[in-house]
Amino acid sequence: MAMILCPGCSSEISDNVYRCPLCAQYIGGDIAPRNRTDEAESAGMRILFPVGRSGWAIASGYLGLISILLIPAPMALFTGIMAIRDIRRNPKKHGMGRAVFGIVMGAFGTLSLLFVGIIMLGDAARGR
Repeated sequence: MAMILCPGCSSEISDNVYRCPLCAQYIGGDIAPRNRTDEAESAGMRILFPVGRSGWAIASGYLGLISILLIPAPMALFTGIMAIRDIRRNPKKHGMGRAVFGIVMGAFGTLSLLFVGIIMLGDAARGR
């Protein structure tokens, strides 16, 4: 069995370990080795639960769903824009699909809301 020096504490350790038993430094870098099962489990968790997802993106997705009622549409548009800003500032966060959905549905609903408002103002001006 060969021995190597730990990059963290310089103690002599076996070459078949991936983490120093004394200082907990990962051998071969600062990042722990990742298994394919870990990645699959985290992707599965992200599908089922809002793990690592931007709060703005979650709000945008739900507001986008109910924006067909027209009143929440501007809020869906706003939260979608805020979600994209949040995801770009924090690359570890997810939820871009929900943010884009909120923006698209929010824009469609906001335009519909403006159209309905213009029609109602026109009818009110004509005295109907």
